[in-house]
Amino acid sequence: MNLEKLQQWLQDNNQDVAYISNPITIAYFTGYEMDPHERIFSLVAFKDAEPFVFTPALNVEEAKASAWNGDVFGYLDSEKPWQMIADHVKQRTKDYQNWAIEKDDLSVAHYQLLHQQFPNADFNGDVSPFVEKIRLYKTPEEIEKLKGAGAEADFAFKIGFDAIKTGATERSIAGQIDYQLKIQKGVMHESFETIVQAGKNAANPHLGPTMNRVKPNELVLFDLGTMHEGYASDSSRTVAYGEPTAKQREIYEVDREAQQAAIESAKPGITAEELDSVARDIITKAGYGEYFIHRLGHGIGKNVHEFPSIVQGNDLVLEEGMCFSIEPGIYIPGFAGVRIEDCGVVTKDGFETFTHTDKDLKILPLKD
Repeated sequence: MNLEKLQQWLQDNNQDVAYISNPITIAYFTGYEMDPHERIFSLVAFKDAEPFVFTPALNVEEAKASAWNGDVFGYLDSEKPWQMIADHVKQRTKDYQNWAIEKDDLSVAHYQLLHQQFPNADFNGDVSPFVEKIRLYKTPEEIEKLKGAGAEADFAFKIGFDAIKTGATERSIAGQIDYQLKIQKGVMHESFETIVQAGKNAANPHLGPTMNRVKPNELVLFDLGTMHEGYASDSSRTVAYGEPTAKQREIYEVDREAQQAAIESAKPGITAEELDSVARDIITKAGYGEYFIHRLGHGIGKNVHEFPSIVQGNDLVLEEGMCFSIEPGIYIPGFAGVRIEDCGVVTKDGFETFTHTDKDLKILPLKD
C-alpha cells in the first residue's frame, strides 16, 4: 500500500524514478530493515515499473526471506554498484529523466556517483517531504508496536530507579538498564544512548551519562527508549534521591503541571505551536521560561525523532493518528534539571500515551 502511494506521488509530480537511500525509509516501504554500514543499500521505485531493492551480496538472501516480495539485486565488494544500479534501471524502463531523491539523507558523494551514471537526468526532485507526511499518520499496527516499545521503557525506568545508590556512577546505572533490558526483555537495541544525569549534570539536556557519582538529595534525570519490532520509544522521568529541597520540588511540580496540561490539551484541531504554548506559558508564568530551552516535542515512529516538531512557529494542525512526544523541561545551570516526557498518539478526542510510569515526584530512600 505504501509503495503504491509512492508510485502515485511520482506520477502526480512528474517524476520517473525515486532513489530511496535511508535504511529506515526503505524498511517503511519494504518491510526489510538492515544497516548497510559503508555499503550501498537502496530502494529504486518507478512511476510505471516494478521497484527493486539493491543490497550488498551479504544481505541478498536475508532480503529475499523478509517481508519484501519484489526483486532483490546484490553486488560484491569487487563490483561497481553504481553501474549495476544504472543497468537495472535501464532494463526496467526507458523513462529515467526525472529523479526524486531523499535530499534529507543522500550524501553528496553518493549523489555524484549516481548522477555520473545518468549525466543528462534531472535530480532536483525531493521525495523527503512526501516521506515525512506519509509516515506522519500511524496505522493501528504501528501504534501497537509503539505501545510495546513504551512498555519496555516503563520496565527500564524501574530498573534505573532500583539501581540508584550513593556513589553509583551515571554510567553504571545506564549500563544496568541496558543489561537488564537485554537479559529480561530481549531488547537488543535502544533507540538512543540511555541517559542518566544526576544533580547539576541534568541541566545539560543531552549530556550523556558520565562517571559523575550520585549524591544524596539530588534530582536524577532519566531519558531512555528501546526499539520494538522496528518502532521506537522515548521517555523521560526525574526522581529525587533523598529528600528534595523546596526549590527542587518547585521546579519539578512546575514541569509536571506543564506536561500534564499539554497532554490534556493535545487533541485534533490544536496546532503544534498552540500545544507548545500550553506548556511554555505555565513554565514562563512560574518564572522559569528562560530555562525551557527546546521544543515541546517531536514525532516518533520508526525513528526516535521524526516529523512533526511541536514547536513555536509550526502551524500544523494536529490530527488523529499523529504520534509525538510531550516533554517540557526546566534546566538551571549549576543546580538541577527536570524533564518529564511521554510519547503518544492523538486520538479522536485526546491523547493516549505509550508510557505509564507514575509522574508524581518519586522520592527514593538513600542507600549505600
